[in-house]
Amino acid sequence: MSGCIANFMARRSKARLVLLVIVSGLWAEGPTLAAERGRTPIDSVWTFQRADAAGAGSSDYDDPSWSRVTLPNSFNGGDGDDGGDYYRGPAWYRTHVTMPAKTPDRRYFLEFDGAALATDLWVNGRRIGRHEGGYARFRFDVTNALQVGRNSIAVRVDNSHLSHIAPLGGDFTIFGGLYRRVWLVTADALHFDMMDDGGPGIYVSTPKVTADAALIRARLRLSNDTKADARVRYQISLHDAEGRAVARSSDRARLLPGHTSEVTAKLALANPHLWNSIADPYLYKVVVTLSDAKARLRDRVELPLGIRSIDVTADKGLLLNGKPYRLRGVNYFHAQRPGRGTAVTDEEISEDMRIIADMGTTAVRFVHYQHPQRAYEEADRMGLLVWTEIPLNGVIDKGEAFEQNIAQQMRELIAQNAHHPSVAVWGLGNEVYEVSDDVLRVLRRAEETVRAADSTRPTSYAHCCQNDDNPKALVADISAFNRYFGWYPDQKGSLGEWARKFHERFPERAFAVGEYGAGGGIRAQESDPAPPVTTSAWHPEQYQTLYHEQNWREIRDLPFLWGSFIWVAFDLASDGRREGDRDGINDKGLVTYDRSVRKDAYYWYQANWSKRPMLHLTERRHDYRTQARVTIRAYSNQPAVRLTVNGRALPEMPVIDHVAAWTDVTLAPGSNRIELSSGDLRDESVWTYDPNAPLLSLPPGTVSPPAE
Repeated sequence: MSGCIANFMARRSKARLVLLVIVSGLWAEGPTLAAERGRTPIDSVWTFQRADAAGAGSSDYDDPSWSRVTLPNSFNGGDGDDGGDYYRGPAWYRTHVTMPAKTPDRRYFLEFDGAALATDLWVNGRRIGRHEGGYARFRFDVTNALQVGRNSIAVRVDNSHLSHIAPLGGDFTIFGGLYRRVWLVTADALHFDMMDDGGPGIYVSTPKVTADAALIRARLRLSNDTKADARVRYQISLHDAEGRAVARSSDRARLLPGHTSEVTAKLALANPHLWNSIADPYLYKVVVTLSDAKARLRDRVELPLGIRSIDVTADKGLLLNGKPYRLRGVNYFHAQRPGRGTAVTDEEISEDMRIIADMGTTAVRFVHYQHPQRAYEEADRMGLLVWTEIPLNGVIDKGEAFEQNIAQQMRELIAQNAHHPSVAVWGLGNEVYEVSDDVLRVLRRAEETVRAADSTRPTSYAHCCQNDDNPKALVADISAFNRYFGWYPDQKGSLGEWARKFHERFPERAFAVGEYGAGGGIRAQESDPAPPVTTSAWHPEQYQTLYHEQNWREIRDLPFLWGSFIWVAFDLASDGRREGDRDGINDKGLVTYDRSVRKDAYYWYQANWSKRPMLHLTERRHDYRTQARVTIRAYSNQPAVRLTVNGRALPEMPVIDHVAAWTDVTLAPGSNRIELSSGDLRDESVWTYDPNAPLLSLPPGTVSPPAE
């Protein structure tokens, strides 16, 4: 049974809000004392000001004129995706909590799941510390600052362009605020390290895996926050999906007061049930406990474990459990929603991951920074392999402080996610434009940080803007390239031709297509479109669809690619953009920003990738027609499709390369009902033909680029 947790709001003088927090361990029956962790959300009682405020960290600061908000909250929810300038600067959040009691020999932490970009914390007017970085979980030890009774908590969050904090560049909005949840966490004074870069203090890996046996290695960080030596017993046990313990190991250690020690435990398992991506994402559970010399349980942590091996080769691509496994996936930007930016719920993150998985993907690249834990958990459960990266994007700073920040954010990424079986590749960064020794130094620092923390996974860097063999592209273990042939006019050639030539030139270098994509506006409908002006307002959805048809056909049969990742799963906020059918949005997504529309290109990939029977009528949003004779196309993974127009049956057409097509279909003036069927599958739409249309076609994409 978990610790008893209760919280309620109380109105105080001058409209202040107070949260009553009770966090305590419950004694288990029997001789063993269970000091469980407590975790209370502090979400619902904050005052807020989007401006700096001198002295706002003081416990008696007067804030009745401030707004009231609940968490998660981004202070750019209203201006971060509208195509204008958005606020980048400091903001303050304040709340109060009441502690009925403090338990001796317990430690208390304020845990932030994410706050962008720099966070300063005060408790009862006492400055606790600062965290620099916008996307990782972090904790502050507030044991000595909290008191029995009323406590003030003040947080200053700043998303300004700070030259020593990544990201410094990137084609996306930097949403500021406490955009993920905040918790008060309590643990025993003997515990797995709570200050290990936001992670659980436990690193679990599977360095040796075959169908017959697996070696499981756990690196444990044990903290003694008491004032005396402590003799402890640590135990790691492995439980299968039915909850049965299948392996166990334990040992003893002596911990010095006020210190953290690191120990290693190993487990051997015969005939393991392998985690085998989307076919069979089988998860074990690792339970790690820490007990004192009197056999009292002092701490306990559970983590998922998928037993699998990953290797990447230059000729066969990625090998999962020793077999070639093509990563076909999408780039997934942080879950966002209109009007709220990155301040989303776990349920919305799960919704995003379901949409991605429904397409038939086998992999996802989490760009361009660390994602919330729910995303990694869903990838574990769904069997999606993950390439995840730090926000080294576009621009660097030459100073030592920036390099240190890159190393810190990489340590956090690994500490918090090394136990996830879905994580296959650590990303060093993306599209750094400058060519210099300073760039190489920063990239090498990131690479060295990975090697020190986790030698079991390869690293990659997404290269874009110089030659394929530029030194930047060779720092990581394996390469990836962002290539937009067919969209950006300065990139000449085709994706398949480029990939084959690269493999011929560098046959020993494993590489992936890190990004490829094209804009597609659901309001821009044009049959048989010419390549649009990419900086214009006219991005026909049909061109995006044709782009993806061509590019996937070019790369799908290239066995040496370790992966290919569409840019991007969902339209995303990029407030500086002035293109497509909405300012402030990058419209290359396969799904709209609000998640309400899956574009035709989404269904093209679903027809190619998914084993679930599907049928989709293309150009359903092109429902106003000015010409009587049209082509009707369907995407499907079935053998044939039937079509009726206004109840009149047309010949059944075979599905060739996932497309069924009928040419020269005549529409009647007015409404036309288009109905498709294949077995039990159905899809339909109504198209209107207007023979008296004043315009025979919609305006082409000739809008001039904005002035620099």
